Amino acid sequence: MGRLATTAATLLRGKHKPIYAPHVDAGDFVIIINADKVHLSGNKRTQKMAYRHSGYPGGLRSVRYDELLDKNPEKAIEKAVKGMLPKNTLGRQMLSKLKVYKGDQHPHGAQQPQPFEITQVAQ
Repeated sequence: MGRLATTAATLLRGKHKPIYAPHVDAGDFVIIINADKVHLSGNKRTQKMAYRHSGYPGGLRSVRYDELLDKNPEKAIEKAVKGMLPKNTLGRQMLSKLKVYKGDQHPHGAQQPQPFEITQVAQ
């Protein structure tokens, strides 16, 4: 999942383009399909925790990644990519260009998306 997230973050930021500037949103829209087939190496699937806070005292919630990936794999990938983007308005704008789908179908066929293969999947 980490290699997928770094590639998606690079495409969202536009770092693959010659016109890249850190203060400009020059990135592309990214569609990730088959989110339910993502793999975590080692024991991360059972030991890694995902945290979120409601904003209230005592509102810290945690869930193991195996439960998160079984219930909502889209959120796990979005959380990984969000951590690699800038933590400001520009980062939130870039994150809105990320679309993640559980299966191999997506509703963006009219936009004629071009496939991008990640060459190094696992080691």
